[in-house]
Amino acid sequence: MTAATLATRPATPDDAAAMADIYNEGIVDRIATFETNPRSAADLAGWFDGKHPIVAVVDQGGQVVGYAATFSYADRCCYAGIAEFSVYVRRSHRGQGVGALAMNALITEATKAGFWKLLSRVFVENKASLGLMRSLGFREVGVHEKHGKLDGVWRDVVAVERVIEANLG
Repeated sequence: MTAATLATRPATPDDAAAMADIYNEGIVDRIATFETNPRSAADLAGWFDGKHPIVAVVDQGGQVVGYAATFSYADRCCYAGIAEFSVYVRRSHRGQGVGALAMNALITEATKAGFWKLLSRVFVENKASLGLMRSLGFREVGVHEKHGKLDGVWRDVVAVERVIEANLG
């Protein structure tokens, strides 16, 4: 499997079950999220609000092998153009360019949707994700110490952000 045999497209609520499976792998791995309870397709279907882009990466058979999603950053109108994001890749497809495909597609869709900045937080131990973010032009803003507990242990996260130049006037 190579990036050349994969495609990106806007995700739909029909993808929620596959996306939940991928997200649940991330929960089990304990390196990508503070969440500990598995998510269902119904949980992820709630992400599709018509405003925040979500993209899927699919293999030649149409199976979702990764995704990237945006979420509301804050309710204040001055932050309307900022979106939080997450990116997850099916365990069997990690290290094959899926995350980069998902993020590049998400950046394109977020720009079209009028967002001017994307931001997220990445566990300091998640070197693969931090490397991906750097390769895509995200800057590391700093470390949030003891940002949350996972399995009773305080974890630090790196804040990352990227300004989407096309939406700056």
